[in-house]
Amino acid sequence: MSKAEVNAANLEFYAALNKILSGQLAPMEAVWSHADDITYMGPAAGDYKVGWEAVRKDWEGQLGLRGTVEPVEVQITSGPLIATVSNIESIRMEIQGELKDISIRATNIFRKEDGHWKMIGHHVDPLPSFPSQ
Repeated sequence: MSKAEVNAANLEFYAALNKILSGQLAPMEAVWSHADDITYMGPAAGDYKVGWEAVRKDWEGQLGLRGTVEPVEVQITSGPLIATVSNIESIRMEIQGELKDISIRATNIFRKEDGHWKMIGHHVDPLPSFPSQ
């Protein structure tokens, strides 16, 4: 139930995400639960996957996209079996041959399985821009 353990699991997810962007799938396979009830809502419109096979296939499609992702402004809430992490993802990614800096909101959900925190949900969406008042 330690926040430090959950933070370590969250950092492991982002390390795995950076490995995906450099072409390696195995670290991402290790951080996720392989259950049928997990969910992934990615940044693309309509990107909603349920179950390990669908989630894995989506990550597989992101192999080698080139870029980096770092969690900032991390907030952790944890209980004995479920934990949530809210943070901003600071992203640097090559888009159409040009490096872009992007920030998006993310919610990560972890479940304790066999003594290890495994990701069961990842939801990201763009930060809205509101006009100054």
